[in-house]
Amino acid sequence: MPEIRKDPVFGRWVIVAAERGLRPNDFHPDQGKDGSNCPFCAGREGSTPPTLYSLPGPGGAWRLRVVRNKYPALISGGSPENRREGIYEHMDALGIHEVIIETPEHGLRLEEQPGEAIADVLKTYILRVKEIKKDPGIKYVMIFKNHGRNAGASLLHPHSQLVGLPMSPIRVLQELNGAKQYFFENGSCVFCDIVREESAFEKRIVAQNADFLAITPYASRFSFEMWILPRAHNSHFEDMPEAAAGALAGVLKTVLSKLATSLKDLSYNLIVHTMPVQEPAAENYHWHIEIMPKLSHVAGFEWGTGFYINTISPEAAAEILNSGKSFTL
Repeated sequence: MPEIRKDPVFGRWVIVAAERGLRPNDFHPDQGKDGSNCPFCAGREGSTPPTLYSLPGPGGAWRLRVVRNKYPALISGGSPENRREGIYEHMDALGIHEVIIETPEHGLRLEEQPGEAIADVLKTYILRVKEIKKDPGIKYVMIFKNHGRNAGASLLHPHSQLVGLPMSPIRVLQELNGAKQYFFENGSCVFCDIVREESAFEKRIVAQNADFLAITPYASRFSFEMWILPRAHNSHFEDMPEAAAGALAGVLKTVLSKLATSLKDLSYNLIVHTMPVQEPAAENYHWHIEIMPKLSHVAGFEWGTGFYINTISPEAAAEILNSGKSFTL
């Protein structure tokens, strides 16, 4: 059974899940990349756990499926109690790990799908979070997408993941604390202020509409890093009005298309940043999406200091993305 262990120095939690090493890998030399063995393709539903949720496609087929991860980082069952062994603390890795299979087509990337299909993916995120948060033992729901080998994806088939955790991750708490401190000092939400500042400055905008703004953030950690922020204040992603999913899908399609055009063989991580699901709405925090292309590896200086070194300014990145030209590092 997977286990969660607490680092006694930093207070961060580490999941030890040996079963994850058994996952199929499209990037293994012995594995084909044509989808011939892909468990997510249409017709191979028996290769995954049973369907939790699906959207119907033509001819009685499906166009989107949600299943439990066959090789989960967290699982149901076990004890929710923390256990001590000397100075160390651990617990069973209780939680939920789901996979959103975004399309039955093996090679159809998210940005290549119609806006309505992307909106369906976003609506499914919301639906699953609302369902999972009914369990009071789930404190945080992480929604993320790994695209490409360098971003940690093991399968090429377009998919996202959702993990329900029994605690809030330390990075989430750091972000929440930073937003609280900014609100205490300035009396306003830092993300609302970012939206206003970037809308006025304009040079870091990559895409926008009446409801959402996509930018290369002022202190980008990675080259071509992007954030998508709702213009209206809302602390919980799952509280986004369903009607806004189409507007978000339009901006997401635009920014991913620009990334794919400018950066060949693109790998990226997409993460939804949101409030812990059991906490009430907050005036000091603002949900958003962060997209981080994987163009270089974090090296010794970054690991040792917590500083990031970005070799392309966010202003230059926005200019390249908006030009429609290919870029080579």
